[in-house]
Amino acid sequence: MTVPRQPSSPDEGQHPPDNRRRVIRRRALTLLTIVLLIGVPAGYLVISADQSRSSGKDKEAKYSATGLTIGWPSKVQRRLYQVPVPVSSAKGVAYYETNNLRTSRLYVRFRTTDAGLDKFLKTIGTSSSKLKKDELTISARNQKVVGWVFNGPGPYWGLTHKQKNPEPTLDIVVNRANPAKPFVYVVSTTTP
Repeated sequence: MTVPRQPSSPDEGQHPPDNRRRVIRRRALTLLTIVLLIGVPAGYLVISADQSRSSGKDKEAKYSATGLTIGWPSKVQRRLYQVPVPVSSAKGVAYYETNNLRTSRLYVRFRTTDAGLDKFLKTIGTSSSKLKKDELTISARNQKVVGWVFNGPGPYWGLTHKQKNPEPTLDIVVNRANPAKPFVYVVSTTTP
């Protein structure tokens, strides 16, 4: 029976130094490969998710803002809500849009000329003769949404232009404190 031979020195039986370096280098390359294959795409996902979240927060802030936005509603909004703001004579235009499952509303305010007011009313299918003095056709609730208060110098004239569904209903109030430059307030309401 043969007895296995015991190594005579502690270094005997271990890998030579070159083999050890090769093993360490191979492990380092394996680790680097794993980091590159998993870590880099994961990093891109984190950055992308953060950018997407930031974009969503920006949109949320934009659409949850209350009050009017200075500027013109888009052509699509003006066409959809049938609010043909007179391009040549309107000044100080501001708007705000709200949407929910039952109704959508576009609030628009602008100053115009007497001729601009006539043109606006004619384009929507009515006329200045339909305006009634001291008629505040925009509800208190809708006034509150955009901060309109109709208690300053007037006189105020109003009308409601009702149309057959799905066409919008337009509630209009005109402030004639300056008869040559009336201020027009419109709430256009659509229901699906």
